[in-house]
Amino acid sequence: MNFVRGRFAPSPTGPLHLGNLRTALVAWLMARRVGGEFIVRMEDLDRVTSSPEHEAGQLAALRSIGLDWDGEVVHQSERFALYRAAIDRLRSLGLVYECFCTRSEIRQSARAPQGADLDGVYPGTCRHLTEEQRLAKRAAGRSPALRLLSDGRTVSFDDLVAGPQVGRLDDVVLQRNDGVPAYNLAVVIDDAAQSVTEVVRGDDLLATTPRQIELHRLLDLPVPRYAHVPLVLAPDGSRLAKRHGAVTLDDLAALGFSPGDVCARLAASLGMDTGGRAVMAGALLDRFDPQRMSREPWRLVADDL
Repeated sequence: MNFVRGRFAPSPTGPLHLGNLRTALVAWLMARRVGGEFIVRMEDLDRVTSSPEHEAGQLAALRSIGLDWDGEVVHQSERFALYRAAIDRLRSLGLVYECFCTRSEIRQSARAPQGADLDGVYPGTCRHLTEEQRLAKRAAGRSPALRLLSDGRTVSFDDLVAGPQVGRLDDVVLQRNDGVPAYNLAVVIDDAAQSVTEVVRGDDLLATTPRQIELHRLLDLPVPRYAHVPLVLAPDGSRLAKRHGAVTLDDLAALGFSPGDVCARLAASLGMDTGGRAVMAGALLDRFDPQRMSREPWRLVADDL
């Protein structure tokens, strides 16, 4: 098998919950089971909501279930120059334009008969603004985001978990209107710079993957393999969040569950039988089979732990 380098890239904005830990466990097992490398990257583009305290807590949670990683933890907040260099390169290709649209304006366009299409892609409202129109918007106090000028074609890829996928390109944001590089650009630059070959993450990001593949190609960067893991859902069927109660390691520790207990339950949700015994991640390497993972979300119920 070819060299594998996987990664887990959380945003340090709060404690990791069971869904985050489950995805991290899958990413680690996918890499380590074939002798590959595994790295952790902090996606802290938003310095307002990110904090060193949250980062420390997240790293401690990963270690507590037996995950390790190679090298130092990289921070996106320290790599803005790389992202802006990529934007400059795309601009030199004539593929960047200023967008002054607010979110509410984009939503309104989507509801208009000839607006954004039903896939939710950006309708290109600001593509053809004249210089006078741009100056008028700036004079009105609006700061532009930067978008990629796409051709609207479809991009297909074969996801290691979700199977064959097809998505249509839109004019994805490259830089927010506050000057912060956007996630879809930053993740592409970082995965390439860190030689990531396998991206394992939640399947809520399936829809944005074609945009990232296109950015890889436009910037002449290697495209990694993708594996999108079904999410963990709360008992009510909504996406799992802190508001749903005991969903973090600290919450569960207060109820008498050790990190090993939690790891064993995560393993069971992925099709591995631990005999009800507490385990650490390393004990799962010989039991993990990606083909046996459920392709459906894991919906928590009261007795899951």
